[in-house]
Amino acid sequence: MKKLLTGAAVAAIMSVGTTAFAGGHGISACLITKTDTNPFFVKMREGALAKAEELGVNLSTYAGKVDGDHETQVAAIETCIADGAKGILIAASDTSSIVPAVQQARDAGLVVIALDTPLSPIDAADMTFATDNFLAGELIGKWAAAALGADAANAKIAMLDLAVSQPTVGVLRDQGFLQGFGIELGDPNRWGDETDSRIVGNDVTAGNEEGGRKAMENLLAKDPMINVVYTINEPAAAGAYEALKAIGRENDVLIVSVDGGCPGVANVKDGVIGATSQQYPLLMASKGIEAIVEWAKNGTKPAPTAGKDFFDTGVALVTDKPAPGVDSIDTAKGTELCWG
Repeated sequence: MKKLLTGAAVAAIMSVGTTAFAGGHGISACLITKTDTNPFFVKMREGALAKAEELGVNLSTYAGKVDGDHETQVAAIETCIADGAKGILIAASDTSSIVPAVQQARDAGLVVIALDTPLSPIDAADMTFATDNFLAGELIGKWAAAALGADAANAKIAMLDLAVSQPTVGVLRDQGFLQGFGIELGDPNRWGDETDSRIVGNDVTAGNEEGGRKAMENLLAKDPMINVVYTINEPAAAGAYEALKAIGRENDVLIVSVDGGCPGVANVKDGVIGATSQQYPLLMASKGIEAIVEWAKNGTKPAPTAGKDFFDTGVALVTDKPAPGVDSIDTAKGTELCWG
């Protein structure tokens, strides 16, 4: 394991802030997110701060400089231990490399809860509060297959993933989509090893609009007749749409995605995205703060949702074109529940 940065060093480079609330009975907690600019993590922070204020918890918040900034997340954990926090909420940039630092925190008596992204292995954290990301993918896969009907048998599918295949939400969403669409999976712990001829190919997007555009262009060069596009998230979907629009195909390709942010729901309403699976970052964070309080007061750790190895914070398919056999909500309801 690399040497941890000192508390002073990490405070200088990545602390977003500390908010103290009266009546917290000495309970302090930390929230560590991947970045402090992505609307998903901004909403997560808002949820944590609101619940901390309600329960009187002293909350320190930290964020990596960019998605994938593993070392500063490790350094933040060291700072939280040194500061006497009772628990840490973390959305890990690297699900396996963070594990030794998480174990260090747990050995020091902190409860560590993963938010959104399960660690590898999942039991490296005391609990995970997250969307069922496989189900999120499965919902958009089922919807896409139902929307195409008989034409699903001849689909040409572009898979716009997050990054190189690793055990994270990117794999879960990808594999869920394929299963929902009716495609036999290879190894469910990785993407890209399926043999179904309907898959034109996979490319990576880094989860942003420019990455989505470039990945879409790459796959269109491979097969210009792609008619279904899976995207890891809504910024990538927006980029894919721009690439399709540039060649006049924006109206005859089905794009599906995951996140449920307000811009993404607006794109569903406008027809840019056919359907998206909405997740709820505010709830993940608020439930996490409640769990840290329970640990501090009673020594009680959170329990998983029945039948799962994590606490499921829910997911809903958002579309204005409901498909038979696929539960969904419309964009009006999605707008009420969206974030960002």
